[in-house]
Amino acid sequence: METNEQMLSTKYDPKAVEAGRYDYWLKGKFFEAKPEEGKEPYTIVIPPPNVTGKLHLGHAWDTTLQDIMTRIKRMQGYDVLWLPGMDHAGIATQAKVEAKLREEGKSRYDLGREKFLEESWKWKEEYASHIRKQWAKLGLGLDYSRERFTLDEGLSKAVRDVFVSLYNKGLIYRGEYIINWDPATKTALSDIEVIYKDVQGAFYHMKYPLADGSGHIEVATTRPETMLGDTAVAVHPEDDRYKHLIGKTVILPIVGREIPIIGDDYVDMEFGSGAVKITPAHDPNDFEIGNRHNLQRILVMNEDGTMNQNAGKYQGMDRFDCRKQIVKDLQEEGILFKIEEHTHSVGHSERSDAVVEPYLSTQWFVKMKPLADRAVELQKTEGKVNFVPDRFEKTYVHWMENIHDWCISRQLWWGHRIPAWYHKETGEVYVGHDAPSDEENWEQDKDVLDTWFSSALWPFSTMGWPEEDAADFKRYYPTNVLVTGYDIILFWVSRMVYQALEFTGKRPFDDVLIHGLVRAADGRKMSKSLGNGVDPMDVIDQYGADSLRYFLSTGSSPGQDLRFSMEKVEATWNFANKIWNASRFAMMNMEGLTYEQLDLSGEKSVADKWILTRLNETIQEVTKLVEKYEFGEVGRILYNFIWDDFCDWYIEMAKLPLYGEDEAAKLTTRSILAYVLDNTMRLLHPFMPFITEEIWQYLPHQGESITIAEWPKVRSELSDDLAASEMKLLVDIIRAVRNIRAEVNTPMSKQIKLQIKAKDDATLAKLEKNRSYIERFCNPSELNIGLTIDTNEKAMTAIVTGAELSLPLQGLINVDEEIKRLEKELEKLNNEVERVQKKLGNEGFVSKAPANVIEEERLKEKDYIEKRDTVLERIEDLKAL
Repeated sequence: METNEQMLSTKYDPKAVEAGRYDYWLKGKFFEAKPEEGKEPYTIVIPPPNVTGKLHLGHAWDTTLQDIMTRIKRMQGYDVLWLPGMDHAGIATQAKVEAKLREEGKSRYDLGREKFLEESWKWKEEYASHIRKQWAKLGLGLDYSRERFTLDEGLSKAVRDVFVSLYNKGLIYRGEYIINWDPATKTALSDIEVIYKDVQGAFYHMKYPLADGSGHIEVATTRPETMLGDTAVAVHPEDDRYKHLIGKTVILPIVGREIPIIGDDYVDMEFGSGAVKITPAHDPNDFEIGNRHNLQRILVMNEDGTMNQNAGKYQGMDRFDCRKQIVKDLQEEGILFKIEEHTHSVGHSERSDAVVEPYLSTQWFVKMKPLADRAVELQKTEGKVNFVPDRFEKTYVHWMENIHDWCISRQLWWGHRIPAWYHKETGEVYVGHDAPSDEENWEQDKDVLDTWFSSALWPFSTMGWPEEDAADFKRYYPTNVLVTGYDIILFWVSRMVYQALEFTGKRPFDDVLIHGLVRAADGRKMSKSLGNGVDPMDVIDQYGADSLRYFLSTGSSPGQDLRFSMEKVEATWNFANKIWNASRFAMMNMEGLTYEQLDLSGEKSVADKWILTRLNETIQEVTKLVEKYEFGEVGRILYNFIWDDFCDWYIEMAKLPLYGEDEAAKLTTRSILAYVLDNTMRLLHPFMPFITEEIWQYLPHQGESITIAEWPKVRSELSDDLAASEMKLLVDIIRAVRNIRAEVNTPMSKQIKLQIKAKDDATLAKLEKNRSYIERFCNPSELNIGLTIDTNEKAMTAIVTGAELSLPLQGLINVDEEIKRLEKELEKLNNEVERVQKKLGNEGFVSKAPANVIEEERLKEKDYIEKRDTVLERIEDLKAL
């Protein structure tokens, strides 16, 4: 058998370490859920990425957090199901496919529905393949045997079941309502698919003449093009200015139609003129007023945002061109008497960025209040959905308490076709799983369902619901945790909860772990327009998946945004490199040690006892923190343990027995090195799966893969608090000596005299027992340890808990040479102080330079003066010797 030294390569190369490893995991079926007696299930469903393009850093972050949890639980002995899948993403995917067709000079109408859907499925297959490759590159432990897609046969059946059930309960209805309309994609949008932006617009003030010629009434609007569809003017019934006009009529300018003046409590007497124009087909509030007063609804626009036949001479014009022309015409007629500039919030389509048009349309809706009320009530019980951090529960509950009916129909071809048919002669509506038996007399609704309708069923539809014999649904539902960003709590989390309660009677997940957004290093949002986006696959190519994963998962606390920094990823790569080199050293000194030869029962040094104690503490802390999703803290603890305790201290101290003649001590040290490294790799594995598997495979171990190795447990018999305190004393002494050497520029290679005064007999005994470590790491020419020390010599001193150190200056440095060196340093600092003070004394510089530049120079001045004073003090001290 080859030695470990030959097995582990001399340099850490992430590409080589990660190559082929994922295939090995998949071949071993380590990620597949396996129902076993006595094993408790643990389930996460992946938030399904859209099949529209490449995964971004947010996906990498989100899925890495899930991978960490599932890997930990798998190692803790749970039957883990991490279910993968993708979303058909109706509007987004259809827009991509249509754009591709446009490049070929075609439209979806040229192809027809069936051919267009064939093209959409080809797109899906291509991009699903890309996404799987990216999941593999990230090392995600997904159970591909259970992969789902929102348009697959099983999920489509679940969608139909839910639609039909809600319809039969009166919770889905079809009606003519004002909806958010995207004229660019020609489809309805739900409220949360509308992004509001402040836009510079105007209030247009107009005089509508009274039909009896007795005067006029003033109204104002931000959308004058909709006046063509006005069917009333409303005033408050208690407004003394207008009471007498209620019941009279005005002549609608340009159109010439006579419309009534009505009284309605909705009107705010204090706002504007106190009279408002009513356009029931183009404004949601006007729609409600129109219903109360039985007003006609006149639609003046087409679906593409152009004016229709009801717009008269403006027919065919774009809505914004019509606005300009109508303003001009109204000014010429003397109707429009004032234009007031006004910044207001305007809705834009999340997908196309087109200005959203409130538009009268016949659509399908979900009656939300009964469903939302049940979800709100759940949050008052012990069985509620737990939000991490809990502040996001308020966002969720507030949304649910103020929810509107959800418009679920979309004027698209790619998606779940609405299971409703209309009789060709009678217009009767039939809703069901399948077409009516006399299908030739019926026509199916051409629209599809909003993407979120199927996504809302994801936690249970993916597991075989509503089939009665769905084994996965019975075993793995409800799920344990959902990981998602705060930006889709309303889009997705809320909808999953109320649909789950309605159809399964259970919450869909115990916890919702909320993370923020990945931002650029300067805090700005990453976007194509700013050119500051980062492709996670490029980062992996440069630094490896482990480095990216560790940075993403430990770089922030729950709910917070994460600032991406390539320098921090590089720092994580350095950490991985440190782990590699330390592991390689350990293996070189194990000399083919087998698992059966491991022996922790031998006599242990203080360093051995200390590292085993620190390992126990680390296992305990990490295990506790991962349950709270505090991965940033876990990262800090693991980093400190591995870099400081294990690499910088224990490995250095282990060299004493490893390079000595005592064979029993060697075996104990090798065994402890192997044991600590094995457990450390297990703790680190969920964060850095590739490097830990590589190293673990070359350690003395049992089992096929670290992915299914047991999660480390605290072994209390290996803890020794007394040894830990002894070690702390040694580390404090060694650090203090190193700091003094650094201060006076005395290298470690130069021997120095060292005196240590112990505070009591117990401390003295500890120091004498561990004298070899002090000699090895402080390199003294003479080491005196006692309850008193010689204080006649001028010396550098340091106080640590339990002891006082004294290093005579005469042996530390050549006083004359040090004075010369310090005088040169003083000259340099004097020049720097003079330069910066001259700059700050320059009136031209101070008056023209930015405030931050001046502040920087002032900080430099302060720093140089402080350094100069310290050097002067050192020179005076040395001259006094």
